[in-house]
Amino acid sequence: MNLLYDISKYLENINTDSLCNLLLYDPRQPLLFNTGLFLVLFVAFLFIYRGLRFSPTIKKLFVIAFSLYFYYKSSAECCFILLGVCVSDYILGRWLGCVSRRWLRRGIVALNVAANVGMLVYFKYTNLLLSTFADFTDRHFDALDIILPAGISFFTFRSISYLVDIYRGHIAHARNFLDYTFYLTFFPPLLAGPVVRAKDMLPQVSADPHATREMVGEGLFLIMSGLVKKVIIADYISGNFVDRIFDNPSLYSGFENLMGCFGFTLQLYCDFSGYSDMAIGIALLLGYRFKANFNAPFKSQNPTEFWRRWHISLSSWLRDYIYIPLGGNRHGKNRQRVNLMATMLIGGIWHGASWMYLLWGAYHGLLLVLHKAVSRIWHAPAMLQGTFMLKSINVSITLALVVVGFTFFRASGPDALGDMAFQILNDFRPGIAPQFVEAYMLIVAAVFTGYVMHFMPRDWTIGATRTYTAMPILLQAILLTMVLFMVIQTRQTDLVPFIYLQY
Repeated sequence: MNLLYDISKYLENINTDSLCNLLLYDPRQPLLFNTGLFLVLFVAFLFIYRGLRFSPTIKKLFVIAFSLYFYYKSSAECCFILLGVCVSDYILGRWLGCVSRRWLRRGIVALNVAANVGMLVYFKYTNLLLSTFADFTDRHFDALDIILPAGISFFTFRSISYLVDIYRGHIAHARNFLDYTFYLTFFPPLLAGPVVRAKDMLPQVSADPHATREMVGEGLFLIMSGLVKKVIIADYISGNFVDRIFDNPSLYSGFENLMGCFGFTLQLYCDFSGYSDMAIGIALLLGYRFKANFNAPFKSQNPTEFWRRWHISLSSWLRDYIYIPLGGNRHGKNRQRVNLMATMLIGGIWHGASWMYLLWGAYHGLLLVLHKAVSRIWHAPAMLQGTFMLKSINVSITLALVVVGFTFFRASGPDALGDMAFQILNDFRPGIAPQFVEAYMLIVAAVFTGYVMHFMPRDWTIGATRTYTAMPILLQAILLTMVLFMVIQTRQTDLVPFIYLQY
C-alpha cells in the first residue's frame, strides 16, 4: 500500500459502511500529515475554509471542529480531555485577569500547574512509578491499561505557559472562548509541536488573518521539505537499517553499531523537524505564522548552542518556565549548575515513562554544566579564534556528544545500551567499511544526503524558498507533484508514525 493507493481507495470505494469505518477512530490508522486520508480531507477543508471568509466566527468554529476531529482520529474520546483543558484554562484565565491579590493569583496558577502536571503524571508515569516500586519491593505488577492521549505533553505545556504569562503580565487573558479554544486545539501543532505560546498566536487568532501568496508558497515549500525529511530519509533509514541495529546490537560489529547511532540521530532530526516543517507550512496556508522549531542543530559548536537550535520551542519553554523560575544564573555558579541539571532532568522525563529518558536528560544537563565550567577557564588560542578549523573541530565534538546522547534516547534499556558500547569498544572492525557501503548503498546515500543537506548554508535554503515562492503557480504545482510522486515511490507499506507522537 502506498499513498497513491490510499487516495484511490478512498475515492473509489465510497459507500456507507466503508466511509464510516474510514472516518471513525482506528488506533492503527491515526490521521497524520503523511497519510492519503489527511491529504484528501485537508484539500476539502482548505476549500471550505477559504469559502468562509465572510464570517470569522463561523470560520473559527469550522477550524475548531476539524481540529477536534483530527484529534479524535488519534485519541478517540480523549478529545474531551482537550476540551476540558480549554474550558478550565479559559475560566482560570478570566479569573486570574480579574483578581489583584497576589496570594490568590499564585493560587490560580498553582491550580493550573497542578492539574496539568497531574494529568501528565497519571497518563504517562503511573505504570513507570508503580512498576519501579514493585521492583524495589520485589512484588509482581501488571501494567494498568491507561491510554495516553496524543500530544498531551504539548498542549499541557501550552496551557501552563498561558496562565503563567497572564500572571507575569506578558499577555491579557482571552476574552473570547472561541479564540482560546481555537488556539489550544489548532490542529497543525497539536500532536507533536511546536509548543506555540498564547502570546504569539492569540493576537493572530483575534486578527482573523488571511494567507498571502508568499505565505502559501512558503507553506508549500515547508510541507514538501517535511515530507522529504520524514518519508524519503527518516522512514527509509529507520526501517531498513537503524531499527535492525538497535533491536539486536550484539549481532552487528562496532562499526555498524556506530553507523546506526549516527543514522538514528539523523532519523530523529528528519522525523521531528519534518513534522515541525509540515505543521508550520500548513499553518501558513491558513494564514498563521509560527516561529521556527529547528535551526540546523548539528552545526552547533557546543552543547549550549545545540539547545538553542534543537526543538527551540521546548528548550525556550524549559528556560522560561523551569530554569529561570528556579533561579537561573542569578544565585551563583553552584546554584546555576543545580538549576541546569534540574531543568534537563525535567526535559528528559517529559519525553516519556522510561528511565532512559531521564538518563538522557541527566547526560545533557552534565554536558551543559561542563561546557559552562570549561568555557570560563579555557579559551582557544587567538590565532584559531573564528577559523574554519576551530569551528570544524567544535562542531565535530559537539555532534559526537549529541550522537552519544541520542543513543541513550533510542536504546530500549541499559542492557541494549551496554551491548552497543561493548561492540563499539571491543569489536569495532573498521575494515568492513567497504563491504558495509556496498551492502547498504542506498542507506549510506540517504544518510550522507541528509547530513549534507543539513550542513548547507542557511542562505541556500532561504534562496530556494524565495525561488519557489516567486514561481508561477503552474510551476509550483508541477514541483509539488514531483515531490509527492517521489514520496509515494519511497513510502513504506505500513504507516510509520512520527516519533514524537508518543510524547
